[in-house]
Amino acid sequence: MSAPCALLAWALLALLGLGLGGPREEPPNLCCPIVPRREWRAPASKCSKKLRLPVRYVVVSHTAGSPCDCPASCLKQAQNVHSYHSGTLNWCDVGYNFLIGEDGLVYEGRGWDTKGDHTGPTWNPISIGISFMGNYMERSPPPRALRAAQSLLACGVAQGKLSPRYEVKGHRDVQRTLSPGDQLYGIIQTWPHYHE
Repeated sequence: MSAPCALLAWALLALLGLGLGGPREEPPNLCCPIVPRREWRAPASKCSKKLRLPVRYVVVSHTAGSPCDCPASCLKQAQNVHSYHSGTLNWCDVGYNFLIGEDGLVYEGRGWDTKGDHTGPTWNPISIGISFMGNYMERSPPPRALRAAQSLLACGVAQGKLSPRYEVKGHRDVQRTLSPGDQLYGIIQTWPHYHE
């Protein structure tokens, strides 16, 4: 990670209240840091359809666009995805509930409570859509991004947003697509909650 990215990551973590406490300090909660919409400058959502909680399914995809490895580039990439979904596709907001950056942070999309537009009319009302920012056909996301996604899922269960018996699906398991990319798909198939 470059020096400006590392400095920006430290500043973002400090803003999120995570600090760099000593080894005996307890973490503030079980959840990974989630960058709220206001922090990546997302406009107010125009979406109103709510999910019925707790949700049973999680669909993992990739954006198939450029990767990002520091908060500055991930913020820009989240904005690009939002612009494409709301501007070009004319959706009410970014389609995903959450975006995962290679910086190891989770970017709030529609959040836990709002129905996404990520996998079609059958799956959108019954699943949380998590998309890794980047193209994972030929390469894998870094470990910190994978840890962020798994921490997000544990957080969803702890908050009662995900069923403790939730099932992870790859985007290609529920729709005709190459998403989430061959490399990421192989990884999520090893996760304990994965079901084809």
